[in-house]
Amino acid sequence: MAAQYEPYGNLGLKACGVMEGFMKEIRIHGRGGQGVVTAAEILATAAFLDGKFSQGFPTFGSERMGAPVYSFVRIDEKKIRIHSKVYEPDYIIVQDPTLIGATAVEEGLSQNGVALINSERKPEEIGLNTKARVITIPAVKIALEVIGKPIPNTALLGAFIAITNLVSLASLKDAIKKRFSGEISEKNVLAAEKAYEFIKNLHS
Repeated sequence: MAAQYEPYGNLGLKACGVMEGFMKEIRIHGRGGQGVVTAAEILATAAFLDGKFSQGFPTFGSERMGAPVYSFVRIDEKKIRIHSKVYEPDYIIVQDPTLIGATAVEEGLSQNGVALINSERKPEEIGLNTKARVITIPAVKIALEVIGKPIPNTALLGAFIAITNLVSLASLKDAIKKRFSGEISEKNVLAAEKAYEFIKNLHS
């Protein structure tokens, strides 16, 4: 399949937005130690704080440092009655771009969906085998600048909600504060805000 790449400076954010009344499914890919499971928990909590129903859970298996790990999130306006893994996501978030080609991160992704990739490269340079929109953001760079560690999860969540409008920025910040405390909480909130503005500025 030929990939559909969104121009780097024109994200078409309305096209990425949530459709009312339809459950949205997200799959998050990364490696052990990158906060993949934490990202799912924070996003699900943010949706809950917005008054929506949500699930956030990991795969069951090896989560050793550096091993491929993925987690899942479902968000809906009504009660969610399925509890399986997410096989056909509307969105994927890839925290480690070295997984592309090494694992089938794009498997099942809706052709009308979005792939958000942590990378300093342009979308057309990623080589993702999908018809979905591909968007890149230098999330590790943001994390290093703000948090001081190469853990991109909260920066990617900030970018994700800027693209999708699936949850509010206020609720994402509150969810981060519930997950972390003190200075770490403040830095992760700032990373999410900075990534959110990065995406919004590309669209402006």
